[in-house]
Amino acid sequence: MAISKVERLMNLVIALLSTRGFIAAEKIRASVAGYSHTASDEAFSRMFERDKNELRDLGIPLETGKVSSLDPVEGYRIDRDAYALPAVELTADEAAAVAVATQLWESPELITATQGALLKLRAAGVDVDPDAPVAIASPAGTLGLRGSEDVLGALLSAVDSAQAVQFPHRPSRAEPYTVRTVEPWGVVTEKGRWYLVGHDRDRGATRTFRLSRIGGEVTPIGPVGAFTRPASVDLRRIVAEAVGEAPSGVRAQIWVADGRATALRRAGTSLGPQQLAGRDGEVIELDIGTTDRLAREVTGYGADAVVLEPSSLRDEVLGRLRAHAGDEWRS
Repeated sequence: MAISKVERLMNLVIALLSTRGFIAAEKIRASVAGYSHTASDEAFSRMFERDKNELRDLGIPLETGKVSSLDPVEGYRIDRDAYALPAVELTADEAAAVAVATQLWESPELITATQGALLKLRAAGVDVDPDAPVAIASPAGTLGLRGSEDVLGALLSAVDSAQAVQFPHRPSRAEPYTVRTVEPWGVVTEKGRWYLVGHDRDRGATRTFRLSRIGGEVTPIGPVGAFTRPASVDLRRIVAEAVGEAPSGVRAQIWVADGRATALRRAGTSLGPQQLAGRDGEVIELDIGTTDRLAREVTGYGADAVVLEPSSLRDEVLGRLRAHAGDEWRS
């Protein structure tokens, strides 16, 4: 089965990021999936030249140099320092989206493909760096998704294939599960939690389902391509309206370090600069909404966000931090 251009380019990037030195074109042809079946040297040369140009057009810093001091043949690699992103601070939702991308990258299919590519490079005599940035490591847990990873995978597959699904769901912990039949339109995050949006066939209306409240397997039913998501649907707006909180009227004051806790800054109003424990920062004020949600969000910033008042929120955050520290110590 022929490998697509996108897959071939990804294989090439993995190879060029993984090597300590420069890889010769012939070694790339022999060891990188997508090149070995070219009909002739000339066909490979044309394909490889197009791929190099495409990587450069994408902004990937492709370098050329001698394979070794004893081998004058020209080789290729990617400059890791130029390729790496600078430090990025993400909001809770953005971090959750990145975590899910990591979770999907760690699917058995992609792990197998990546490990296979690296094994091929080693077999071809390429000095693969064990600390290469394409190494795969499992995260401790995906934000807002613990215990729902299989559910997410099944739903994303159903969204992609436009196939209806059935699953047991309950609106709250106090209510029993009922089986729902849904045409899934998409999955989005809101306040660190994951939600499915779709057409509920049982209710005959658009509905939102929190993934953590799906209590069993997601079962595809009916044919693939059975429905089309309405073009005008705004999934994020639907979820925000379904789970949005009315202002509580209770205000919290939180110190945040300079350049940190961007999401909190966006949600609050600055009361002015203030130093805390020798660190520069500012105090912001914002509506608490629900103590549980805000406590989870503040806890996620560690020492970069400190609750000044009310004491009830401060105690909740401190309790979460102590519990987390205890878990870390036990592990």
